[in-house]
Amino acid sequence: MGQSDWVQITKDKDMPVEAIRAHFTGHAYDPHWHDSWLVGVTEQGVQQFHSRRQKHQSRPGTVFLLEPGELHDGDAIDELGFTYRMLYIDPAFMRQQLSTLFGHVPDRFELNFAHTLSGDRQLAYATFNAFQSLYDRELKMVKEGNMQTLFAALTQHQHWRKSIVLPHQEKTLALQARDYLHDHLHEDIGLSDMAAALGVDRFRLSRQFQAQFGLPPHAWLIQLRLTHARRLLSLGVTPAVVAAQLGFADQSHLGRWFRRVYQLTPARYQQGCTNLPD
Repeated sequence: MGQSDWVQITKDKDMPVEAIRAHFTGHAYDPHWHDSWLVGVTEQGVQQFHSRRQKHQSRPGTVFLLEPGELHDGDAIDELGFTYRMLYIDPAFMRQQLSTLFGHVPDRFELNFAHTLSGDRQLAYATFNAFQSLYDRELKMVKEGNMQTLFAALTQHQHWRKSIVLPHQEKTLALQARDYLHDHLHEDIGLSDMAAALGVDRFRLSRQFQAQFGLPPHAWLIQLRLTHARRLLSLGVTPAVVAAQLGFADQSHLGRWFRRVYQLTPARYQQGCTNLPD
């Protein structure tokens, strides 16, 4: 993180939503993903990032929309950098709120963002106001009202896409590998261990996994551990315990990866989420 870069974070106590405001110059963050829905608006500068195998540039007033698990990075295009406001919304909460607004949820369909960027001014204002009420820790009714307005604005940018349900025996190798990583999240596993368990060559396994998810298995496993780390830290679990529980070598190892991906130390993230003293 550069000397002029900064990150501010608030985790709401009434709703499963995080509000983050940040400013970056130069390279902001490497490709990574979150287990939340991301709804943000660029406040200043040009925010450049790759997602859905395309390069995007979000300018002031532009809303950017990312789904859980969607790989993305971030860079500034000049020395002025960029500033943005972002809401991280829990998937179950998002689905419950939007399902109510849609009135009818199609069977075996998944909720998706229609586009990554939007110039919808109503959505931009709704995002800005929802963020501000959470960040300022407004009255519960104010926060809920602004979030309700945001969800209503989001209905114009959502679509239902039929989910692909495959029989277990027809699962692709990449999906089997992902399941294996989930099942062995806390263990010090090797690529050779996973390949042996799935009965395939490890080079073929790596190629298919990266083609499917955009990251090699080891990088995807780190991201998975970090999403769990965020959740545990927000609950007040100490960084040392989090590191031990999630298979990191030690607290410093967790800290290096956490700063690299989120531009925050685990302790600073936890303070923003729980209002714990340093």
